[in-house]
Amino acid sequence: MNSYAQMLAMLKRSPAMERFSHLYGHREGELARQLTRYSRLVKLHEDLYHAQTAPLYLVSAPGRTEIIGNHTDHNNGRVLAAAVNLDCLACVSPREDQLVHIHSEGYPVIELTLDDLTADPNEQGTSAALVRGVAAKMKEKGFKIGGFDAAVASDVLGGSGLSSSAAYEVMVCAILDALYNGFVVDSTTRARIAQYAENVYFGKPSGLMDQMASSTGGMVTIDFKDEPKVQPLTFGFHEAGYSLVVVNTGGSHDNLTHEYTAVRSEMQGVASFFDAEVLRQVRPEQLWQNMGALREKFGERAVLRAMHFFDENERVKQMVQAIRMNDLGAIFENVIGSGESSWMLLQNIYPVGGSQPLSLALAMAASMLRGKGAWRVHGGGFAGTTLNFVPNELVDEFVDRMEAVFGEHACFVLDVRPEGAAVVFTTNEQ
Repeated sequence: MNSYAQMLAMLKRSPAMERFSHLYGHREGELARQLTRYSRLVKLHEDLYHAQTAPLYLVSAPGRTEIIGNHTDHNNGRVLAAAVNLDCLACVSPREDQLVHIHSEGYPVIELTLDDLTADPNEQGTSAALVRGVAAKMKEKGFKIGGFDAAVASDVLGGSGLSSSAAYEVMVCAILDALYNGFVVDSTTRARIAQYAENVYFGKPSGLMDQMASSTGGMVTIDFKDEPKVQPLTFGFHEAGYSLVVVNTGGSHDNLTHEYTAVRSEMQGVASFFDAEVLRQVRPEQLWQNMGALREKFGERAVLRAMHFFDENERVKQMVQAIRMNDLGAIFENVIGSGESSWMLLQNIYPVGGSQPLSLALAMAASMLRGKGAWRVHGGGFAGTTLNFVPNELVDEFVDRMEAVFGEHACFVLDVRPEGAAVVFTTNEQ
């Protein structure tokens, strides 16, 4: 039996259904959808690469939802995030040379060689840069790398605020790890490798939260004060009667790098006033004691963004405690507080002079969910998505109203995925 027939037979057995349930949840029709999706990807790999005898790997990395902790990670703050049951999935086989071929559905084909791992300014902003950056950092850290042929499908939509880039980077790292190292890289190292690729090769100054959530899986609180400290948390929103609904307002994060850069640089500018590199090294009272001088030197917006950092950092602590106490009221109070702070202090709901789809989505959610649930901006902001905690009995109505404004399939009703980057199936028996 060749590799493709072996993999397709593996997907149809009952253990595969258990694996799908673990990763993607039990929503009606989901197991059948994943079986179709995985089988289609295996057949696409066969059509593209004809690797009949090479071992096949199905490697997955999830998107993430930011529960709370908006724009705190890049200044060594605290966050609370969760992996979700949307993922970047690859059917991949190793090569005997250093060539990489990636066929991603809906995107240009990537062809490159890992013989040259130098960052190329002409590649900035491309998926090829992420692949080269991940490989470069893995090699620098002493891990083996090699070529591969991959067919990729992702339901973590680009520009959706669910961290498609982090899922892609983490998946590439998992591929190289699985094919050439026996899948031994720990989740924190994998996240740092992915972040390096995005910062240095792709050219986006992201924090580490997205990569950590995708790499680790489940719901986690992360404290970035020194080395990232990751603590798993458990809370069943669905069991409590609520669903996580992400609304894609249609705005893309593309071409907004300057907005994200400004948030980080303004916070760090305030920190520099105190001879610190990041705001986590500054005490909140120092901000208040020097607010006049800070305003004069950095402007009002930088001061407001620093205020948001300190408030949000404390709010994450309160949120973690509320989750551990199963205090749904306090959970929602902190989610709404985070959203209001992002809107008023952080000012990342819309770019200056830009359109305001996030504002409209948040106003609609507040009208429908006030006293019943919670709502906030999701992820980096300025465009993209909102996160809403919707009573299960109101989900259909909520989705219908949002999609009447923002278009069909604008809403994602999500579950928390308990596992991060994963080799889901492989025909390699070693």
